[in-house]
Amino acid sequence: MATMASHTPVPDPTVATAAQQLTVGFDLDMTLIDSRPGIKAAYQALSAETGTYVDADAAITRLGPPLEQEIRRWFPEEQVAEISDLYRALYPTHAITGSLAMPGAREAVAAVQRHGGRAIVVTAKYEPNAKLHLAHLDIGADAVIGSLWAEAKAEALRAHGASVYVGDHTGDVRGAQTADALSVAVATGPCDADELRAAGANVLLDDLTGFPAWLEGYVAERARRGA
Repeated sequence: MATMASHTPVPDPTVATAAQQLTVGFDLDMTLIDSRPGIKAAYQALSAETGTYVDADAAITRLGPPLEQEIRRWFPEEQVAEISDLYRALYPTHAITGSLAMPGAREAVAAVQRHGGRAIVVTAKYEPNAKLHLAHLDIGADAVIGSLWAEAKAEALRAHGASVYVGDHTGDVRGAQTADALSVAVATGPCDADELRAAGANVLLDDLTGFPAWLEGYVAERARRGA
């Protein structure tokens, strides 16, 4: 979760075009990592620091959208920017070690790389904190782009030539659609399978443990079509 900073994602100059190299984008929270324990602790720390009650148990059921959306539930608009910055500052101390890798997360990223592809993370989370999570959990993404939500994720997906985007939220489906990428949805976050399907997900998986097998078929079809 993060502020939607205004920036233009810069692709790695060594990346081949989408037609030449497989690039798969992944969301972070509730797709690659279960950040609920850590985020709950961070909100509890924020409450202690500010003296303002935040229902941390409720907040962790709404992961996906930018941080400011949640902060507005508890603080007046004129304090949102300041409190969001405070939350992000508290985050490394309270949220990193308590968060877990989702089942199949490392294997999903490794599967992309095993096929000679690049696995990138495109997330609404503040980018430095996203990188801390991935380093702590030893999830070896090739690039991390933060502070992008829903349709805005298409900026990074296009810049890096991603043909697939994997996420758990309807906002991730919209991001994939905007980028003309295949939307692979995992029903591991706040949006259930019916919501993801209704949003237009092209592929629906229970979780990431099924992703490597799906990717095998996808790569074989790309090769058959000469893509």
